[in-house]
Amino acid sequence: MAEELRLPVFMIMAGGSISVILCVYGLLRLKSAPGGMYYVWMTLMASFFSFAYAAELTSSTLMQIKFWITVEYIPLPLIPAFMLLMCTQYVGVAIKKWVYYILFAIPVTTTLIQSTNELHHLYYTSVTLRENAPFPIVELTYGPWFAVHSVYLYGCIIASAAILLVQWGKAAPAFRRQLLTMAVGNLVPIIGAFLYLAGMSPYGIDLGPVFISLSFIFHSIALFRFQMFSAVPLAREMVFEHMREGVVVLDDKDIIVDYNQTVLTVFPRMTKEVIGRSASDALQDYPELAELVRRGLEFDYMLKINGVNQHFHVRFTPMMKQGMPIGRIITFANISERILMQEQLKELADTDGLTQLLNKTALLRESDRVIHEYTEHGGRLSVIMFDIDLFKEVNDTYGHEAGDIVLTHVADAIHSTLSGAGFAGRYGGDEFILWLPDTSLTEACELAESIRKNIAGRQMIVEDQEVRVTSSFGVAHAGIVPGEGQHSAQSLMREADKALYTAKKSGRNSVYPLRKWIHV
Repeated sequence: MAEELRLPVFMIMAGGSISVILCVYGLLRLKSAPGGMYYVWMTLMASFFSFAYAAELTSSTLMQIKFWITVEYIPLPLIPAFMLLMCTQYVGVAIKKWVYYILFAIPVTTTLIQSTNELHHLYYTSVTLRENAPFPIVELTYGPWFAVHSVYLYGCIIASAAILLVQWGKAAPAFRRQLLTMAVGNLVPIIGAFLYLAGMSPYGIDLGPVFISLSFIFHSIALFRFQMFSAVPLAREMVFEHMREGVVVLDDKDIIVDYNQTVLTVFPRMTKEVIGRSASDALQDYPELAELVRRGLEFDYMLKINGVNQHFHVRFTPMMKQGMPIGRIITFANISERILMQEQLKELADTDGLTQLLNKTALLRESDRVIHEYTEHGGRLSVIMFDIDLFKEVNDTYGHEAGDIVLTHVADAIHSTLSGAGFAGRYGGDEFILWLPDTSLTEACELAESIRKNIAGRQMIVEDQEVRVTSSFGVAHAGIVPGEGQHSAQSLMREADKALYTAKKSGRNSVYPLRKWIHV
């Protein structure tokens, strides 16, 4: 082989090898993706053409050169057809049936005319060897059908790039690098063709195959770095970007291939740099979430965003193509309003409408919860039970409306006195219970005394009449040791009720503590 041929032949062979690798990869991984099979055929034809042209360059006689030119024209006319079909299917452009016939009729005609050129000279009017060349290389004089082939070839290439660039103009950032890289790769061979037809190539070597080799470098970047074919931009702007839910698209290896703008409200760091990275890598700041995503099971999740708790329902939708999984879609639906409404409804269901304290059902549930917690961990626990002295007389003297006013004032006294550590509820009628975790008997009695004074000191006006009431309190206390005895909320409330009964027998308007520690 002549020294001058080593570099171009090496580049052409390297390009052909890359085409073979991409063809095999496409056949194994991309055949179900939109445009994927056309990409497989395109790379197969390109590799066939590259190796045939390398054989032509290394041929030593005109007869050998003519043979390899005929071989080259089996795959060459088909490359632009497959390229155009790949691009149209990738972006979701429908091709009518008659267009298919034209796209393949011209390449088939070109192959037939070229292979029978000796009979009519429609493709080449002459085929000779160049003079004064350091190696055998053909000099061609072109006939009329070569012009048809050239218009078809470069028309398809330019149309393919134009389709990708038009889509690039309206695509989201996640797709733009894919589209631009593939479009540039499609246009690269035109540079080589221009240099060859303008007579600027060294020794008349056709630089088209050399630049096809360069074009597949761009294809490799689009395919492996930017995950070309992993997702399709079809109707994306109309659907994907306008979804209320945040969406992340993963391929079958959990590599992020796309996302919509809504998901940025959930993960502000979800920038275009995450495209091509694994989901676990992109969510490394949220290890718990990353693990849940890895498992792929539907779940609810809470995130603190700008200091506010936001609730999301996360679900997974598999992406299938011809029955084969090609990835999955993760949807983050913001359910914060629903959670808030549920909490409000629960609060309404648990709240006494008149006093805004816990109702009896909620009070007993919370009491059992506290007892269960203290049974496991131990600690001090106090309970206050009290009622309004002679409340029946208030109703009988002033009416039930006055009774409601009194109950409201009592509830206000509890709200203004009770710290955030405990909880209180209306047990029934005019009877109230306060649960005070981590509170000593003395502290509980002081709190009860504070509420008693608050109630006794309040003056209520009912129908222009002054109404005052008093209240009696019973306080019980438990020091619970984990693992010792069976404990219940009812037993501690019974102790508080006994103390209340004693307070009422002792003249009312007083606080009576149970002065011994108990294990309830």
